[in-house]
Amino acid sequence: MILEEIVQFLLKIAPFNSLEPSVLTGLAQEMALDFYPKDMTILKQHGPASTSLRIIKKGAVKVLMGTEEGEEITLEYKGEGDNFGFLSMIGKDRQRTTVRAVEDTICYVIQKEQVFKLLETSPAFAEYFMSYLSRYVDRTYQEMQTKSLVSGSAERSLFNTKVGHIAVKLLSVAEDTTIQAAAEVMARNKISSLIVLNKNQLPLGIVTDRDLREKVVAKARPVQEPIKNISTLSLIRIDAQESCFEALMKMVQFNIHHLLVIDEGEVKGIVTNHDLLFLQGTSPVYLSKDINNQQTLEGLLPLAAKIRGNIGLLLQEKVTFSQLSRIITELIDRLIRKVLDLAEKALGPPPLPYCFLVFGSQGRRERMFIADQDQALVYSNPMTNEEAPELENYFSAFSRLLGEYFQAIGLSFYPQGQGKEHHRWCYSLSRWRDIFSQWIIHPTSESILESSGFFDSRPLAGKNLLFQEVREAFPELLRQGERRLLTVLAGQCIKYPAPVGFHKNYLVEKDGTHTEVLDLKSRAIRPLVDMVRLFALDMGVKETATLNRLNALKNKHSLVKQFGKELEQAFEFLMLMDIQHQFELMQTERPPDHLLTPARLGNLERKTLREAFHLIERLQELIGEWYEPERKLG
Repeated sequence: MILEEIVQFLLKIAPFNSLEPSVLTGLAQEMALDFYPKDMTILKQHGPASTSLRIIKKGAVKVLMGTEEGEEITLEYKGEGDNFGFLSMIGKDRQRTTVRAVEDTICYVIQKEQVFKLLETSPAFAEYFMSYLSRYVDRTYQEMQTKSLVSGSAERSLFNTKVGHIAVKLLSVAEDTTIQAAAEVMARNKISSLIVLNKNQLPLGIVTDRDLREKVVAKARPVQEPIKNISTLSLIRIDAQESCFEALMKMVQFNIHHLLVIDEGEVKGIVTNHDLLFLQGTSPVYLSKDINNQQTLEGLLPLAAKIRGNIGLLLQEKVTFSQLSRIITELIDRLIRKVLDLAEKALGPPPLPYCFLVFGSQGRRERMFIADQDQALVYSNPMTNEEAPELENYFSAFSRLLGEYFQAIGLSFYPQGQGKEHHRWCYSLSRWRDIFSQWIIHPTSESILESSGFFDSRPLAGKNLLFQEVREAFPELLRQGERRLLTVLAGQCIKYPAPVGFHKNYLVEKDGTHTEVLDLKSRAIRPLVDMVRLFALDMGVKETATLNRLNALKNKHSLVKQFGKELEQAFEFLMLMDIQHQFELMQTERPPDHLLTPARLGNLERKTLREAFHLIERLQELIGEWYEPERKLG
């Protein structure tokens, strides 16, 4: 009975749940059980190395490190299912930390010889202990999906179904087939589209039932004309091995309802928005169409709420945050462009070209339910000084009107009165150059707080060249400022130490204090984003999205070479956890926030968060060494 109890306990925790049943049973037979009363020191710093691996069955311990001044710093709390003693055991070194029971604690004990045998014979066991963060991520995603208020079908998921699996058999006609004959083929087969082939039997274009209505019936076109005359020539294609998610993204981006599916260079079939609608239960393609078709502000009013609804539906799938954010970003971008069109119609055409920028989370393509709509506007320099006041008045009014429109349709997703002044960042190109020069060459703590989001900006509408002229000046400005901006940004990255971890239902800080709430954005997400931005500016990387920056930096920056994979996994996990938390709040009609309650977190979520905190702490130490950051500025 005791043996079965041990096996059942081990089956619940990694990496023992990866062992074969016979191996697990044999291990359980050799394990011992030790009891440590509250406040007992189990392992002592500078003492002998551990000779065993201990797994906490009940109770908790804290890991401490003594300083030269005789103080003890709490590094970590460990609870049920956690283990300790591995590093000093394999290092054959003196114990580098103190491990002390914070309550009466019972541990299963595995001797060193057994651990080494498992390391040699079980790849999964070895990978668990030799890796840093990745061992938790996959299982934690699964647990988070199980806990979600919505549950999707993994069997036919938008994200794990290949588009070739749902492609409809291709029906085609020759390019000289008459319109009437082609329409008869569509009616007979009850299909809404038809591929037109050229003389070499290659796809020339596509004809849809909409083409028949708008190009033939509505215009009384002769039905004896060749079908090629009304076909759409720009036929967008997708590889059969790509996911249905990628098909959906192409439909949203190109504003189409059909995709030609290619398999190993040959036409396999066609996939339609209706196919994806059936697979998913709904489709953002229709929503993007709705946005494009609106001609009034009133028509846009319900669409921001519909975008939030689409996000909730997409969370039903086993989706990564990077996949989800691509759809959110594309829909929000379309909504913003439509608002710009309406503002131009209200005020009249702009007197000079302009470029509309988004920055912050929207600039990084990392939008969630709660995200302020950070934006800026750059307009061309006046030809004469006399023109300047008139231009300034127009673009100031234009920017203010945009702010009113955004507030009206709820685009900022912030409660009433908490949005930013949308007209604030509206200047000519020369003025923007001066502002960025001041920020980069003479940075201060205040200017960094105000400007850091601008380093994540991207052009969304208008004349992109205006933005590029500002952006391309960054490297030279950094050189002129002797890279002082980087030291200031580095100071922001290390300003707030990462939490240590969790003890019972509390978040534990480095100074030993306990809190009941974790602000996931300020304590975990923002530090990672800030660090990656610092590395990107240092290496001249122009990407704005955090994951894209990491990909571009993996062969350029030494810290990313070393910690890039862990950074990617931590970022994906934290962002997905945050947006799921916000969605759950909104489901119960509570305003979204970034505040997590440790008491509601599962064991795997706690472990993964703790590993993310450790990653942040390690990088903060290295940034302090590399960049010699300035912590206090005037």
